[in-house]
Amino acid sequence: MNLFFASFIPGLQNVIADVLRERLSDVNIHKLLDGAVIFETETGYDKLNFFCFNNIFACIDIMEHSEGQASGGRGALEKHIRAVCNSAVNLFQIANNSKDICSFRIVVSDENTPVSVDNKLRMQAELFISRHSGLKVNRSLPDTEFWFLYRKEDGAKTSKHNTSQNFSVFMKRLTLRPSWEKTLHKGELPPPLAWTLCRLAKLVHSDTVLDPFCGYGSVPDAAMKHFHITKFIACDNNAKAASFTASRFKKRKTGDFLLHTCDFNVLPSLIAEKSIDVIITDPPWGNFKKHKDNSFPEKMFDVFGKLLKNGGACSEVSRARAVVLYANDENFLKAVPADFEVNDNIPILLSGKKAVILVLKKK
Repeated sequence: MNLFFASFIPGLQNVIADVLRERLSDVNIHKLLDGAVIFETETGYDKLNFFCFNNIFACIDIMEHSEGQASGGRGALEKHIRAVCNSAVNLFQIANNSKDICSFRIVVSDENTPVSVDNKLRMQAELFISRHSGLKVNRSLPDTEFWFLYRKEDGAKTSKHNTSQNFSVFMKRLTLRPSWEKTLHKGELPPPLAWTLCRLAKLVHSDTVLDPFCGYGSVPDAAMKHFHITKFIACDNNAKAASFTASRFKKRKTGDFLLHTCDFNVLPSLIAEKSIDVIITDPPWGNFKKHKDNSFPEKMFDVFGKLLKNGGACSEVSRARAVVLYANDENFLKAVPADFEVNDNIPILLSGKKAVILVLKKK
């Protein structure tokens, strides 16, 4: 069995658990945490094919720690490093590297914050990993990373029970890419979050989908690439972002993707009334661009009401639905009109900002 540690946007625990159980019939969720999950499956990494995670690691060793450990996370991490260097952990995971992996570095993290440990101990761990993996140490630009991560969780959900727990995990990073913060445009949605919004919308191939605040095109990219949507309409009033999005989809078939560079208020004059099945969007809400118009949510929902098809009979997938990412504040929630039903309200933490995903169905 393969044991994995995967990180995701905090707040999406229930969504992640549903995805794992849906995609992996044999999955055993060991720990379901705020922003991370440890799960076991026979499926290898090369066949996982998940798009909801920020990073995936192979778990090599997990150590539980007592609640009252005086030295805190750093002490727990140093204890774990010593134990790894002096015990027979899963050496196969350390040694099992592709021919493209030639170097590594060690990352030591306490509650997702990098920490320093005794230098002699770090060098001992580097020597241990190098000896069993055949890899060279490269602290600047490595091909892969081995992590010692400490987590303290209150009421973390496990496969057996809910309990307060402190633990550290020794693991190898499998996703080899820069952080999203370094590769995305300012305000661009991380691909895992765009994928999650599309999944929450329960997209089907025949849907006509609209993103009236498409920015750099994360949502249409996820919808068309992973959910096989063939009729997507996008809009943004930022010419730079719209230009980038247009170039992103220039190879699509005519009619698959339509982009309007305009304000969202103009859309009812450009799109046929009651012609949209699903709206998925991340409007400006203060994370990167703040709206000064206090009536913006009401205006947005008014446009939604004009363009979305009428709600059909009660069913798991309504004919008219919307998924909106916005600031988690009472004014936004109060702006949801009476002709929309809130099916789900998911608070998340995005780039340090409190946000909410609203899953709506038009009545």
